[in-house]
This record gives sequence, structure tokens and C-alpha cells, in this order.
Amino acid sequence: MSDSLGVAVIGAGMAGRAHAAGYRSAPTLYDQVLPDIRLVAIADVNEGFATDAARRFGYQRAETSWQAVAEADDIDVVSVVVANHLHREVVEGLLAAGKHVLCEKPFAPTIAEAQSMVDAAAAAPNQATGVGFVYRRSPAISAVRELVTDGAIGAPVHFNGRYWCDYAADPLAPMSWRYKGGPGSGALADIGSHMIDSAEYLCGPIVAVSGARLHTHVTERALPLGQAVGHSGAALSDVVEPVENEDVVTFTLRFASGALGTLSASRVAVGHPNSYGFDLYGDGGTAGFDMDRPSEISFVDSSTVGRTHGRRQVLIGPDHPFISRGMAMDFPGVGYGQNDLFVFQSRAFLDQAAGVPSALPPVPSFEHGLRNMKVMAAVVASAAEGGREITID
Repeated sequence: MSDSLGVAVIGAGMAGRAHAAGYRSAPTLYDQVLPDIRLVAIADVNEGFATDAARRFGYQRAETSWQAVAEADDIDVVSVVVANHLHREVVEGLLAAGKHVLCEKPFAPTIAEAQSMVDAAAAAPNQATGVGFVYRRSPAISAVRELVTDGAIGAPVHFNGRYWCDYAADPLAPMSWRYKGGPGSGALADIGSHMIDSAEYLCGPIVAVSGARLHTHVTERALPLGQAVGHSGAALSDVVEPVENEDVVTFTLRFASGALGTLSASRVAVGHPNSYGFDLYGDGGTAGFDMDRPSEISFVDSSTVGRTHGRRQVLIGPDHPFISRGMAMDFPGVGYGQNDLFVFQSRAFLDQAAGVPSALPPVPSFEHGLRNMKVMAAVVASAAEGGREITID
């Protein structure tokens, strides 16, 4: 184990700041000892964004290119949090420079680029790599997974998942890279990829997709006069460009176990700023989760009957995964939120990079990112063929 690890984040937007904050807090978690963690650099092509994020989260300097991060001898661990179409160049350049690389989801814009990144990681076996499916770090979702693995709800029968947002509901929201890239690169890739990951995390491999539909509600958007962070608004120019991808996607799944899934993702669901949730129905019980109430799950089985039979609230505290010694106040009834998930993810990846024992499961691999891409490709193919069932290798 080295004496220290230098950390950098490439991308100073909304998710990049979450990674930056996550690394800052990660060394405070659990009892295992990490090497000294040095917060070295935030990089972004917008120098103002990089400088502001570096100052805000306590990083030593700001950079304006990923190449500067790759060439820096004092940086060991890098999160790549840039537009999807840039992932391959940046990730492969960092791997060639000997860095440990955590890449945000969706993993790549195409399966071919995802495979290239997997191959690059395989050629660097001593470097930690992973994909940022951050909801795997949720203590509540992991508690549901335990209910599946220990048989508390029986065999999964039906998974009903939804990720509904409204960041694109306003037709005056400015054009950005999120609205470019063709079918499947919109709501499916941006938020549906998380739901696909959760479905497989809880129910096992998806073997087929059918009944897919992609819909674009806002068909064109104006270019901004300046630059905006994340989903924030901006003054608009008079230049209008077409939206190239979907605002809404719905589809069904068939799992290897025989269970079925119904999933939907929307970025135009008015009144739902970040509504991620699911219900998992087994042949002996049901469990549910909603990010609007992130520190609890709902659960029902046959242990109660009569007038008190029904779903009950289960608070996720220190007796559940990731909480004990994983929060500053790990006390029953003290909640957590989505920002905490990035801390858990950062700690897991630092443990991998340092080669130390971890209280957390490892971050999903590049191969998992490729797998997620294949499921999304099947969704797009099903939609293009009128909902026909598409099998997944």
C-alpha cells in the first residue's frame, strides 16, 4: 500500500461536484485505514467552473484539460465525469498514464467504444477501474437485496421500476449535450441506465427486452448564450437546434430467472425533480423503495395477518448495510440522502485503488458498464422494431 493517493475529478458540473465532495469525506468512513488522501485537482474546459469547484471542495488546483491530469505525477485516482461521448478518449488516456479510473455512467455512447475501454482496462490489471452506478451504494437498496438473497420475499416475480425527472419539462431549458446523440442517449442513458442496473442488482441477469417505446416531447431547444452547470437555466440565443434523443422511454424485461420487469424513465415528468423508485414483488412478499424517502423501505410478508396485514415502514439504520461507522451520526432514525451515496462510492473506489480491505462491495467493473450498454442497445432495437422482443447475449 502506498503512503498516499492523489485524487482528481475531470468535470466540474453537477455530478463532478458530487464526486469531488465524495472524495473529501470518504476517508472519514469506517475503521479500515486508508493511505493519506490528497485532493489534488479539478479539471474542466471551463476554467471558471474548475476554479470554483477546486476552491469549494478543497482541492489544490484547477486544470483546464484532462491531459494535464494524465500527465501529473501527483495524481493517482481520477473520476471521469464529462459528457458521455468523451468518455473513451479520456478514460483510455488516463489508463495509459497509469491512473486508477472511475467512469460515470452511462459508460460510453456505443458498445464498440465500451468494448475498447474494457480492453484498455484489461491491459492495465494493476489499476483499479469502475463505473459509477451510485444507487448500488444505497443502504436501503442493499437492504432490499438482502431480502432477496436471504429469501425473505421469496423468488422475484415482477420488478416495477421508474426514474422520473422534470429537468427537461421546460421547453425553454437550453440546448446541451444531454439532448444530442440519437435514440437511446436521452432519458434512457441518462437515468434509465440506473434503473436497468438496479433491476439486475436485485433480480439477476436480463435476457430480453420487449415493448420498448421512445418519445421526444420537446423537439427543439435554443442554444444558451453562456454556459450552465447541470440542469440550470441560462439566457437563450435565437439559434434553435433539434433535440436528437428521447424524453420518455418505457419497456419490459425478462430475467434469466423467469421474472418480469416493467421500467420507465422520463425527464419531462412535471413535479418529479428526482423520483427514483421501485417495487419488487416476490412469491412470498414485497419490498419497495422511493428516493423521496431515501432512508427507508416498505416491506410486507405473511408474518402479520388480519387487520394489521399490509406494507410497513422499515427505517434503515446502523443494523443495515453501509451505515455502521459509515456516517458521522450512525444512529437509528438519522437519515441520509443521495449525496451520501457518492461518499460511499468514493470510499469503495479508494479502497480498491489502495488495495485495502473494504466494508463496501467493489464499484461495478468496466465489464458491467459494457453489459449495461448492451441492455440499453436492446431497448433501442426493440423500439425501432415496433416493440419486438430483443434477446441479450
